[in-house]
Amino acid sequence: MKAFEGSDFYNIDSLLNEEERMIRDTVRAWVSKEVIPIIEKHDREGTFPKNLIPQLAEMGTLGATIKGYECAGLSYTTYGLIMQELERGDSGLRSFVSVQGALCMYPIFAYGNEEQKQKYLPGMAKGKLIGCFGLTEPDFGSNPGGMLTRATKDGSSYILNGSKMWITNGGVADVAIVWAKTEDGVIRGFLVDKGTPGYSTKDVHGKFSLRASVTSELNFSDCRIPASNLLPNVQGLKGPFGCLNNARFGIAWGALGSMMAVFHEATEYAKTRIQFDKPIASYQLVQAKLAYMLQEITKGQLLALQLGRLKDRGEAKAHQISLAKMNNVSEALKISRMARDILGASGITDEYQVGRHMRNLESVNTYEGTEDIHRLVLGEYVTGIPAYR
Repeated sequence: MKAFEGSDFYNIDSLLNEEERMIRDTVRAWVSKEVIPIIEKHDREGTFPKNLIPQLAEMGTLGATIKGYECAGLSYTTYGLIMQELERGDSGLRSFVSVQGALCMYPIFAYGNEEQKQKYLPGMAKGKLIGCFGLTEPDFGSNPGGMLTRATKDGSSYILNGSKMWITNGGVADVAIVWAKTEDGVIRGFLVDKGTPGYSTKDVHGKFSLRASVTSELNFSDCRIPASNLLPNVQGLKGPFGCLNNARFGIAWGALGSMMAVFHEATEYAKTRIQFDKPIASYQLVQAKLAYMLQEITKGQLLALQLGRLKDRGEAKAHQISLAKMNNVSEALKISRMARDILGASGITDEYQVGRHMRNLESVNTYEGTEDIHRLVLGEYVTGIPAYR
């Protein structure tokens, strides 16, 4: 099959600067060399390729937008391009980097004190410390304000009780960012180190999606942590929502990687698959599907790029991020199903990647805000009426 080159129907490369193109191309080449040859094996066995973490750190992908603390200090647009290329390899790989940076390093950087930043961020940037983000609970996903996890002050400590569910990196994390309600009902963020008595994890098995990713349940039973592990500079849902907006931004870009991966594979397959004495790429119905893919990839690229420029200027709004996440993931899922259809029976084997991307995108369409919730966010923006309350 022809080597992957990406899709650039509208010459979007001309809108990127030299550094953005260079970093994108570096990560693209790395994914082709290091990820694509091994990812199907990890997906089949349900394992995360931990051996890639040092290389991800060396490329500056972990906490990429943070300035200082041995982080790369890149623009958000560049970070988005990194997410795009990583998800072209696998959603689980992009999820790992997204959780590490946007959901774990970001809150320490934005809401933590200097001692916390120095303790965790350099090690996390090097991939020597892994983080996870504990917000979702077994009974509270779209409504995180209803969380049941409690943090009770006891002298110079807090005692945590509760559980978190569907937590990426949970079972391998050295530190968890855990959101809990204090006795006055205020949501606060806490740093919980691996090995703390009363803190345990249990990995989720039997997944058909994001199989090359660690997904876990976190449990807290009279888990005592020092008050110094409280993130001091944020209260309420503003804290976790700030993290989620950064993660959703990366997902909007990452979905483009999945789109381009399956579009490339479907196009090349269609050119070589012969039916009725000619390649199926010559049939109108197949060409219509490929044209739709190209159309939505191009629209998604322009959407993500403008969002990146807005975020780099500090102007991106939550509802704008919701639109990009909702649109790009939804279209990526549609495109992956079209690509699977073009591949016919071959599309249900892991000799080809369309089935893996299609399965992964089912999860990506759900986490960090379901498609329906993002539609309601936009509905509130249009009407001023919050329909989900």
